[in-house]
Amino acid sequence: MMTILAGKLHPRNRHGGRYDFPRLIQADAELGNYVGVNAHGELSIDFANPHAVKALNRAILKDSYRIQGWDIPPQNLCPSVPGRADYLHYLADLLADKNRGVIPATKTVQVLDIGTGANCIYPLIGASEFGWRFVATDINPAALENAQAILDANPALAQQITLRLQPSAAAILKNMVLADEWFDLTMCNPPFHASLAEARAGTQRKWQNLGKPEGGRTTNPGLNFGGQEAELWCPGGEQSFIQQMIKESAQISTRCFWFSTLVSKAASLPGISAALKQSKVLEHKTIAMSQGQKKSRLIAWTFLNPVQQAAWRKARW
Repeated sequence: MMTILAGKLHPRNRHGGRYDFPRLIQADAELGNYVGVNAHGELSIDFANPHAVKALNRAILKDSYRIQGWDIPPQNLCPSVPGRADYLHYLADLLADKNRGVIPATKTVQVLDIGTGANCIYPLIGASEFGWRFVATDINPAALENAQAILDANPALAQQITLRLQPSAAAILKNMVLADEWFDLTMCNPPFHASLAEARAGTQRKWQNLGKPEGGRTTNPGLNFGGQEAELWCPGGEQSFIQQMIKESAQISTRCFWFSTLVSKAASLPGISAALKQSKVLEHKTIAMSQGQKKSRLIAWTFLNPVQQAAWRKARW
């Protein structure tokens, strides 16, 4: 497996420096309610406060991507915009690597976002940053309803994003690719815990790392950024989920150039590698990612041989 190391945010990522809180407050005044001077004499927020975290990310989306009306229910996962943007930039690199170093013309690129959630974050950033078209899927009708409300507030971006309900909780890619559809990329941020108990243990570790008591939030399996069951855990955890995704991807092997997913746990990699080998993918890459102290990676794979890749490039890019 080819591994590409990346110690910091992607060079194209808009968010590589410190947060410019005065500018962000100008973009969204609500953020000002949560900004103060920390122990180092710098402007910051309390990252253990989910309301502050949501306000920060809403302001970033307004300031950097002109996204209006972004909101999520209190119990849903609040994404970190800089890390989410990084995934998209590395996917753009994968396309450029197969296109003589040039990211393909934006209007031709179509992406399948598996498990878009109530926040719809990848399609929103990807459509704004790259002009890509997205099909965003989820098994939760309420999540898609919230995503649609965000799209309604951003009609220009909404023209590039289609929401699609996955009718089967046992399926990932199945049912989501229509007979006349081809995707240049798929992406996914899978639930990484294997059980509710494991998710709650993760909650406690997160709060301890933040140097704060959990504050009676034991009934909520989410971390400090929130999260519902399907966002945080599934039977077998991320390894089982991704192995199923790889299996399903083999059934539509010529309908997508690069399949991809985030992988949170290094311990999941051997099982994922075995699944890739069993499915006889022709090429796969692992790209290490980092945001502060958080380490992650994405895995991408393709079933297309060089002749098929050249034909794809000529037909679509």
